[in-house]
Amino acid sequence: MTTATATEPTTIQREARSLFPTYDRLKIGVVSHASGMHIHTDQGSYVDMIAGLGVNALGHSHPLIVDAIREQAGKYLHLSNLYYQEPQVRLAEQLQRMSGWERIFFTNSGTEAVEGALKLARKYVSSATKTELVGLPNSFHGRTYGALSVMDKEKYRMGYGPFLEGSSAVGELTEEAIERHLTVNTAAVILEVIQGEGGIVTIPENILSLLTQLREKYGFLIIADEIQSGIGRTGKFLAYEHTSLKPDIVVCAKAIGGGLPLGAILTSEAIAEALRAGVHGTTFGGNALACVAGSVVLDQLEDGLMHEVAAKGEWFKGELEKICYRHPGKIYKILGRGFMLGVSYLNNAKPVHAALLERGYITNVTHETILRLLPPLIADKNELGLFLEALEAVTATLTWE
Repeated sequence: MTTATATEPTTIQREARSLFPTYDRLKIGVVSHASGMHIHTDQGSYVDMIAGLGVNALGHSHPLIVDAIREQAGKYLHLSNLYYQEPQVRLAEQLQRMSGWERIFFTNSGTEAVEGALKLARKYVSSATKTELVGLPNSFHGRTYGALSVMDKEKYRMGYGPFLEGSSAVGELTEEAIERHLTVNTAAVILEVIQGEGGIVTIPENILSLLTQLREKYGFLIIADEIQSGIGRTGKFLAYEHTSLKPDIVVCAKAIGGGLPLGAILTSEAIAEALRAGVHGTTFGGNALACVAGSVVLDQLEDGLMHEVAAKGEWFKGELEKICYRHPGKIYKILGRGFMLGVSYLNNAKPVHAALLERGYITNVTHETILRLLPPLIADKNELGLFLEALEAVTATLTWE
């Protein structure tokens, strides 16, 4: 007589018993490994058209990044910010050279960079009355209290209030609403030049010009959130370089770490002076492994990759627009630039996302009707061309019930 043994629980079952249920996982099985544009699971292989939500600029497991991490891991993993560290200094110098900014502060993430930038703005202004922090409508700056306090989307704010006193978001993206909202008490305005989570919406030039004029009038700072749009994704190092805007502080993350957790605050020497020793800090920010990975990303961008993104991005958007023209009853327009693009459907884009996933393509839906595309910066025209064929086929058969 044999004794039956219980079946071992799967990874998915074990997760359900152990982790917070905060993520709606893709139903593609358990990931085993990933390389380049491809993610491999126990159910098949998929092409990643969102690059780990904009993080994996050089794709998955880029050999130069892997080698850099392996070499650094043999030296040290973590020291804390009590020590001088070459990986931090080298990456900071690259950021200075490529961005034109004078001082760099490293963080663990984008939302931590946003929090630090908001603190920096208030500290720099240092006024009993000039304390208001303001965001633009439809923005996304993270999930911590400072970030949520300058956002207006109830999806992220519901149940978490009250938020930071004196912090708010403008009601509408119009000149009139902005002029009503900003005053002599405004300390800083934070914005995404191209809103990512908000649907790949580019802030109009007239709004940017108005913010510049009001800054001259009221003396507040402008913080550019380049967490998703920066580090070469739009064909320039930072997305605001496509515009007339000259911010006072810039925050970066996602692609800057090459796949590891890293963010940064970039600003002028004069503004950086507001944060002296001991008044702000981070335990893990500027971790050596993340910094060496980031240096590989910037090396590749300087070595011609950013120019390739500009050219390939223009071609890719043009091909998407052709699909748009062929399906005017389904697609409204193509949004964004470079490799930060959105296909704006006339109705819910989730059926498109689902159909593409069945064909082996991982995309993302934001703002309900926008199919968001953030391919790795290394994506070639052949891979993109195959995706375009799949998108065309899915769109041609698309129906909304």
